[in-house]
Amino acid sequence: MPKQVELTLLIGDQSAERVDVAVVPYVMDGADAVLASGMVRSMGDFEFPERLVAEAIAPERFAGKRGDRLVLRQEPGSTTVIAVGIGSNDASWADWATTIATVVRDNAKRVVRIAIPGSATAVEASAVGVLLGSYSFSKRRDEAQESGDVGLIMLDDSHALSVAEEALVRGRAIADAVSQARDLVNEPPSTMTPTILAAALAAQLEGARGVEVEIWDKAKIEHERLGGLLGVSRGSSQDPRLLIATYRPEAATDETPHVVLVGKGVTFDSGGLSLKTAAGMTTMKTDMTGAAVVVSALGALDALGVRVKVTAIAPMTENMVNGSATKPGDVLVARNGLRMEVLNTDAEGRLILADALCLAEEMAPSTIVDIATLTGAASVALGREIGAVLARPRSLATQLIEAGAQSAEALWELPLWEDYESHIDSEIADMKNIGSAGEAGTISAALFLGRFVRETNWAHLDIAGPGRSEKSAGLVTKGGTAFGLLTLLRYLRTLS
Repeated sequence: MPKQVELTLLIGDQSAERVDVAVVPYVMDGADAVLASGMVRSMGDFEFPERLVAEAIAPERFAGKRGDRLVLRQEPGSTTVIAVGIGSNDASWADWATTIATVVRDNAKRVVRIAIPGSATAVEASAVGVLLGSYSFSKRRDEAQESGDVGLIMLDDSHALSVAEEALVRGRAIADAVSQARDLVNEPPSTMTPTILAAALAAQLEGARGVEVEIWDKAKIEHERLGGLLGVSRGSSQDPRLLIATYRPEAATDETPHVVLVGKGVTFDSGGLSLKTAAGMTTMKTDMTGAAVVVSALGALDALGVRVKVTAIAPMTENMVNGSATKPGDVLVARNGLRMEVLNTDAEGRLILADALCLAEEMAPSTIVDIATLTGAASVALGREIGAVLARPRSLATQLIEAGAQSAEALWELPLWEDYESHIDSEIADMKNIGSAGEAGTISAALFLGRFVRETNWAHLDIAGPGRSEKSAGLVTKGGTAFGLLTLLRYLRTLS
């Protein structure tokens, strides 16, 4: 990824610098806004007002709410000073990250200095905000890449500096994981085939402490009886791949909890013989988001101090059309022997995930979480900014929803409604790969997957809506979002 911004941690007064924009965070105090505690009170020749009184600044009402903004000074030849609202006085990671990302995006390629407290939360989140707010997939553009310069300014406190430097390392690790996943998702589909994606993911993890990677080729996939993955890949001239990567923390034992992450990796989805429309295919290079998310997450775990064992499984294939393609009415046999009737070849993601979930459960982990751009029905139900979560037990869904809220990623629980099991019953096989037309498509897809996870706590994240964005806002940049990666990292940290 091209360098988008120069990020530094600075201490005390920086009046000798040339600065284009100085950013001053305020928090809510009733109807007014007050300076966030524990931060510098001035930059250069400008002293920040301790309190901004709502009545005094009308009609530009500024109460310190997240998203509030007020220009305190804008004069030719002087640093522009902007007050931004963070939210409540105990502002969350998500508050800091999204606010700083917006500020950095709005001041791209400028010299920006942001006053922040020395708390670990504020520093880590602000670093993520700076780096993701400046992200763009631009390596295929011809223009020279010009990066901005952003400095986070703190009080001169040796203890806080040590805490902040550690937080900055964690923030960079998080942002790097998300940026790497986005780069893969945004690549043109012909330059991100299953073989290339597998190699790119493996290269991404080279040197990552405690991580081992294994890639299965087609012969290995056949030997391991992954009938769903093989069936979907039959219509493509590109062979499938399956990647298994495992992170083992230092001092891990047989008693260390083990979480398996499974991600859908369809590098291009034409729909197969159940062909999509031309418009429906235009964004289908992003159908491998799940695979990019779960594997990229592993590269950040050591820096974040995660102390549980984590395995990522990514089945990868194209879903294309040729004379060998799986036909509607065919029956595929998954690794565990369950027979899957394929009535719609465009419901392919659940077929490749079925094999991966079998492999996951054979590892006897404590928890399995799969993530996939799976159903259009999820977008119909929840729109483009909210992901669906379905889980057994429901307490796992609650944990993931909370992790998402803390990470600026919205998730909403849908039920694994047992009465809808009949929607996927087949007359000639153990199940069919589509439910009842026009009814509960996201739920029936999850119930299908649930038949391959019987003994383990399991959650399914359907990110078909937020996996891609048509606009840039907060931590999200237009294009592939790598949605879910921040949530998974937060969840894994809570287990530690």
